[in-house]
Amino acid sequence: MENFDLMVLIKHIIIGLIQGFTEPIPVSSSGHVMIASELLGMGEQGFTFAILTNTASLIAICIIFREDIARLIFHSLQYLKTREKRYLADFKFAMFVIVGTIPAGVLGVLLSDVIAENTSMTTIAITLFVTGIALWLIRNLRGTKRDGDLKLKDAIIVGFGQAVALMPGISRSGATIISSMAVGMKQDTALRFSFMLYIPISLGGVVLGVKDFIEHPAEQSLIIPYIATFIATMVMTYFAMRWFMGVMKNGKLVYFSYYCFIVGTLLLIFY
Repeated sequence: MENFDLMVLIKHIIIGLIQGFTEPIPVSSSGHVMIASELLGMGEQGFTFAILTNTASLIAICIIFREDIARLIFHSLQYLKTREKRYLADFKFAMFVIVGTIPAGVLGVLLSDVIAENTSMTTIAITLFVTGIALWLIRNLRGTKRDGDLKLKDAIIVGFGQAVALMPGISRSGATIISSMAVGMKQDTALRFSFMLYIPISLGGVVLGVKDFIEHPAEQSLIIPYIATFIATMVMTYFAMRWFMGVMKNGKLVYFSYYCFIVGTLLLIFY
């Protein structure tokens, strides 16, 4: 720990807070982490950092949706065991989550190198504009589909929406919520389906990254900053998610559209 640097610790905590705040909201956490890292002079964050922050956000989201997760798992198992109709809606919802996860999972593996090579401030600026336009287009949508009304095609469409978010600057939560609302889901259903999709895709990324995480551990001097980042990300993700749930309930997504336009414009001007 002799190389411990307080400024490095502070910068990592700032990045963790930014990751945590932007993960649930439709503005692209990966894009904002890149922007913040550039402004703080930290350069591109490594794979270990990405796994840590992703895991921290995943834990926070799982805590918030723990009752939904437990219900879906229990009712799905009960349906498989008993075939009772009262469990069917939750079983279908769980199956649609699995179906919706496939496009991003497959494309993420196949196109990982291509995606990594096309990461730049200009790319983030352009994709923020795309996100902003999409949020503007769905600003007045008020769907009618609840959990039990979803169809296979809805899950597939939203799944490909999540796959589009593999591009840096395209918000994962934004892409899935936008596509969910576009197929007619109510806002609370769109929010729940979006973050149920986040859990398996994020968990898969963590599992696939464990080997590299073990083979390329953090430098000893970064252990404390990484622990602090993990805690900051997890706590901030929790509170940001709670806040965003209120925003969704009040139908104020359009404000994120304005934000994306502003940040995208600033990036084009200064980068």
